[in-house]
Amino acid sequence: MAVAQQKMVAPGLGAGVGAVAPDASQHKAAGEESLAPQQTRIMDRWSYLLAWLGGCVSIGTFAMGSSLVGQLNMLQAATAIAIGCFVIGIALAINGAAGHKYGIPFMVQARSAFGFGGTRFPGFVRAVPAVVWFGFQSWIGAGALNAVSATMFGYDNLVVWFIAFQAVQIGLSVYGFHGIKWLENIGSGFILFALIYMFYAVITKFGGAIDAKITGIEGTWGLPFWGATMLFLGIYSTMMLNVSDYSRELHKDVKPRTLTTIYSMSILPATLFMGLIGLMVSGATGTADPIKVFSSAVDNKPLLVITLLFIAFAQVTTNVLNNVVPPAYVLMDVFKLSFRKSAVLVGLLAFATFPWVLVKDESAGGLQVFVQTYSAFLGPIFAVLVVDYYILRRRMLNLQHFYDAEGPYRGVNWAGIVATAVGAATALSFPAVSWYASLLPAGLTYWLLMNHWDACKRFRDN
Repeated sequence: MAVAQQKMVAPGLGAGVGAVAPDASQHKAAGEESLAPQQTRIMDRWSYLLAWLGGCVSIGTFAMGSSLVGQLNMLQAATAIAIGCFVIGIALAINGAAGHKYGIPFMVQARSAFGFGGTRFPGFVRAVPAVVWFGFQSWIGAGALNAVSATMFGYDNLVVWFIAFQAVQIGLSVYGFHGIKWLENIGSGFILFALIYMFYAVITKFGGAIDAKITGIEGTWGLPFWGATMLFLGIYSTMMLNVSDYSRELHKDVKPRTLTTIYSMSILPATLFMGLIGLMVSGATGTADPIKVFSSAVDNKPLLVITLLFIAFAQVTTNVLNNVVPPAYVLMDVFKLSFRKSAVLVGLLAFATFPWVLVKDESAGGLQVFVQTYSAFLGPIFAVLVVDYYILRRRMLNLQHFYDAEGPYRGVNWAGIVATAVGAATALSFPAVSWYASLLPAGLTYWLLMNHWDACKRFRDN
């Protein structure tokens, strides 16, 4: 159902938990995603866990691990990743509660905190990193396919493979969550097996160098360690904002208290393996390019081909879940496009991110700065959403207002914008721990403004 049709939803909605849109479809065909309250839930707890496992195999995590060379030893890096994943699990469960309970996506959830017009700001902040990561990971995946092609058939043309790979991903994306469920559930087992094998191959090939440059160093448990927890957390700080886009697809009988476990246990394996592999191979070889690394680490041609195909497949599972849905929903909300048209447009925009520059060895540090910078804005938005839902609304939403563009949430709620600016300014003053630093200033500012600024009265009292 298009956004332009959503006013039809409002008249039949009440303030209660069980209120549903009278015209919300009880059956959702593939690719027919909508911003209306989601009634058809297609994922049980296991398919949801597998979807997150398959969707979190990010080559960006490899680059983040590479950036820790010389700072942390193996134990410290593993501990930092584990802490980051646990915090991620808590944050996802907290902010995804509204989507799970009411079936609303992120761009609707944000309307009470930012207003109908103001939601374009958090939507833009969420969409840009997704498109950038989409382009980055697509180039990596195409590079893996090109390496397979060069190894097996002697055909070497990365540009052609990039265009073809992007076309395949766009084709899969238009099927929406039905396609995501099928893709992620089938692929997650292969992904986990391949990660274990890659970890083993790296240790076997570079064991001596890893002992000398990674395991044997003293490292630190100080600020760089806590900065590392934020670094891995920062990769998922985008998903913490729009987690309702996914939780609205989860069966309602899944208890909220189990969600933290589902998120943490699905994200931890992929993040741990990819982060440590990035740390080890970069420390041993001095390169952050995973294609170059595994081309030299794996001597057996069939195993090399399998490894490279895994890298390509992992980019598909991550992009379709995490880097297409969020910006597609933003385009649906802002430009009133269908999901399928939005998904295609997101795929085309990824070409404009110049991923061939992002994958260079000298770009690893730049990616770290990029994550820290956008996390400075994502943390405050997360805090504003949590304060709005749990403290001001007390987890009770009047869905009629969320779908009435001329109602009390019309225009811009400047309390959300100002609070985000305050939190971002604080975060940018502490870039190593930007996400952590931004939460309290943003949340407190939002609460104060909503309670003491008359301009916010209509947002606060509805």
